Amino acid sequence: MAMVTLVAGTPARSAVPSTTDQPKPIWHPSPNFGPRRDGLRPTLIVLHYTAMENASAALDRLCDPAPEVSAHYLIGRDGTLWQLVREEDRAWHAGAGEWHGQMDVNSRSVGIELDNRGDHPFSEPQMRALEQLLPNIMRRWAISPEGVIGHSDMAPGRKIDPGPRFDWQRLEHQDLAAPRGTTAQTDLNFRALAKSRGYTAAVDDDTLLHTTRLRYRPWAIGPIHPDDLMVLCQSPKT
Repeated sequence: MAMVTLVAGTPARSAVPSTTDQPKPIWHPSPNFGPRRDGLRPTLIVLHYTAMENASAALDRLCDPAPEVSAHYLIGRDGTLWQLVREEDRAWHAGAGEWHGQMDVNSRSVGIELDNRGDHPFSEPQMRALEQLLPNIMRRWAISPEGVIGHSDMAPGRKIDPGPRFDWQRLEHQDLAAPRGTTAQTDLNFRALAKSRGYTAAVDDDTLLHTTRLRYRPWAIGPIHPDDLMVLCQSPKT
């Protein structure tokens, strides 16, 4: 049997990562985690960007006990994949917010950090690594494409990551995120449509519009447009 070496200050129960299919992550344990509360299990995957200069700086921060932040995974710009917290445990990545009226998103989710400052495109190797990782997590926890969200989705007005440069449509085309609506139903109420999609946080209309545009129409400006309603309409199941 292989000997397990513990990193100083890391609880023993986090010393062995979850078994994962390819790509196999580099195990780089963070002390910043705890048990999932109230018997909750992952029903969401929350995507973030690190807003730091490089993956090394992000690893240092996510493994530093002082800021009390972490994530389950970090993907570098070159496609390198690290696992910091077991999927079974509660990483500290989401913070305050809600999705479909449910709070404590940390206990309900797996968090993935993407090495990106927020002011440049996401690299091809990084996107490919994400596209390999997502199906494995979704299969292990029976998470649907509707459960793959951005940090901004569950924390409108507080967070903007993964930001306007993240290619959500690329994930949608692979059933790795919920598809946007393509049928005009412009007689429907914007807030009602947003709520049906999961945006239930108590924010004003301008913040809500900005948040849904980050996901579906990141370069749109100005007042609400019929296309803002269309993309929120639920696409019919085929």
